[in-house]
Amino acid sequence: MKKIIKQYIIEILEILIGSSIMALGISLFLLPSKLSTGGFAGISTIFYYLFKIPIGLSNLILNIPLFIVAWFKIGKKFFYKSILGTISLSVFLDIFNKINPATGDSFLACVYGGIIVGIGTAIILKANGSTGGSELVSHIAKEYNPNLRISNMIVIIDIIVIMLNILIFKEIEIGLYSAIAIYLMGKIIDIIFEGIYFTKLIFIISDENDKIAEKIGDEIKRGTTGLYGKRMYTKKDDLVLMCAAGRGDAIKVKSIAKKIDPRAFIIISNAREVFGVGFKK
Repeated sequence: MKKIIKQYIIEILEILIGSSIMALGISLFLLPSKLSTGGFAGISTIFYYLFKIPIGLSNLILNIPLFIVAWFKIGKKFFYKSILGTISLSVFLDIFNKINPATGDSFLACVYGGIIVGIGTAIILKANGSTGGSELVSHIAKEYNPNLRISNMIVIIDIIVIMLNILIFKEIEIGLYSAIAIYLMGKIIDIIFEGIYFTKLIFIISDENDKIAEKIGDEIKRGTTGLYGKRMYTKKDDLVLMCAAGRGDAIKVKSIAKKIDPRAFIIISNAREVFGVGFKK
């Protein structure tokens, strides 16, 4: 029980920290240049400039109808975390909006704003929470149609919001810079969730498997695994060598295989995460 309570407190703190970081990126970078990262925050930016409504307040108001629907359609735990994320983001937005902008350059604003908002969003997602908006819309829509992909829904909503920004502010550069910010935000979320150290997965089909495996072990200290396979063209049973290695080592593995057997068939692909000796534990 204590462990569950501790975990819940940690998640609450993560949502609060993530919301404050998101608000910092929006208020100090994106908002002053009329840029947005899509979703309800982007719509709130439009309301801020058209009607002078505080961005935090409009973000909160826009989410109220969603919460009413979400109460009946999504899990209560996610619902409560979404309320916390939305309220905290709205409060922090109006607090940080009183601070002078960090830059007046739109390009710098979209780069740093996208990165900072991405960091904050990733922290919230890691806590299994949300800040409402397009993400909450996607979760609700998925309850009605389980075949919908949440990522596709979010992208569609973000594109619509960007188009609205362009139409209302009549500046295509706003849309272009906003698109860059959204892209960077997505990449930062991927990096935080999956790490920056992408591992390569190498498959080698050769008649010299034993020599190649031994050389890989001796020279770069990487282990290999033999997978039983069958060459369908020749109907010949054979071993397929599999080896996980970093980017630099992957080049060495390829070089070793080609040196021993110039006719070796080699496949190199990305492996997002590898756990075990020599990798993540």
